[in-house]
Amino acid sequence: MEGLVYNYNMSKNNDRLISPIERQGDEALDLSLRPKTLREYIGQEKIKENLEITIAAAKKRGEPIEHVLLYGAPGLGKTTLAHVIANESGANIRVTSGPAIEKSGDLAAILTNLEAGDILFIDEIHRLNKTVEEILYPAMEDYALDIIMGKGPSARTLRLDLPKFTIIGATTLASLLSSPLRDRFGVTHHLSFYETEDIKKIISRSAGILGVEIDPDAEQEIAKRSRRTPRIANRLLKRVRDYCEVKGDGRISLKDSLDAFRMLEVDELGLDLIDRRILETIIDKFKGGPVGLNTLSAATGEEMDTIENIYEPYLMQLGFLDRSPRGRVITARGYQHLGLKQPE
Repeated sequence: MEGLVYNYNMSKNNDRLISPIERQGDEALDLSLRPKTLREYIGQEKIKENLEITIAAAKKRGEPIEHVLLYGAPGLGKTTLAHVIANESGANIRVTSGPAIEKSGDLAAILTNLEAGDILFIDEIHRLNKTVEEILYPAMEDYALDIIMGKGPSARTLRLDLPKFTIIGATTLASLLSSPLRDRFGVTHHLSFYETEDIKKIISRSAGILGVEIDPDAEQEIAKRSRRTPRIANRLLKRVRDYCEVKGDGRISLKDSLDAFRMLEVDELGLDLIDRRILETIIDKFKGGPVGLNTLSAATGEEMDTIENIYEPYLMQLGFLDRSPRGRVITARGYQHLGLKQPE
C-alpha cells in the first residue's frame, strides 16, 4: 500500500493543470494567497465553528489546544488551516512531513526543540514509519520522550519530559493511519469539497490580492472548472490572468477566460484531454465497458495506480464512470457530456 501512496503523490501526472496535488510553483502562490485567520478562511463553516470553540476554550484554560487531525482530498486547504489555527492560537508552528522523519532520532530532535504551546504540523502523517510512530505515542499522550540507551541486556530507557505542545496531522488517506495514532488526536475534522459559491469567493479574494480585475461571469467560469478545489481554482486563475495580460488588456473578462480555457483544453466541468481520452477509450475500444483496470491501463498508456487514484475519483464524482464488479462502465451522463449516443 505504501507504494500506491508514493505513486499517488509523486506521479508525473501531477504536472496536469487540474491536478489537486501540489506542484512546482504552487507553494509560492499558496503562501501569498493563504488566509491568516478563521474570518478570512472561506468555506468549511462547520469546521471553523468547532475550531473557534476549541481555540477559545484552550486560551481560557491557558493550555495548548488538543492534537488535531485534518483529513481530506489534496488541495482543500489542510496546510492552510493548520497555519490559521497557529495564528488564532498565537502559537509558533513548525512544519515537517511524514516521509521527512526517517529515523526516531529525527523526531527526537524536532520534539526537544519545541517550546511550550508550539504547534508541530506533520503533513502526510500516514507515511510515518512504525518505529517513529511508536515514539510519537508517549510524546502526544504524556508529553514525554522515551530514549533507549545502549543495546542488549544493558540497555536502559531514559524518559525526557517535553513542554506541552500540539500536533496537527494532515493526511489524504486517513484509512492508512493506525488506530493507536488516530485515537491520540482529540480533534478530528474532515475537509469536504467546496461549494461553487465558496470557490467564487476564493477566486474573488485571490484576484484582489494579485491585483487583477475580474468580471463576476469570469469568476463563475473559473469556479466551474476548479473541481471544487481551492488549489485548482487559484492555479486556473493564475493561468487565465497570464492569458489576459498577453492577449487582452489585463482584465479577466468572460470572453477572454473562455478563450483561455479553449487554449488550455479544460472544459466547463474541469475535464482535460486525459480525462476525456479515458472516457473515449472505454467507449471506442470497449463499447462503453465493462473493462478491467489492467486492460484500460494498457489501452491508455497510463499506470493503473494513476487511473484509479487520480483520474477515476473525479469522473465517478461527476457520475460519468461507474465501477462494476466486472470493470469500468461509462454511464449515460458520460455519453451525454461527450455528445455521444449511448448504445441500446
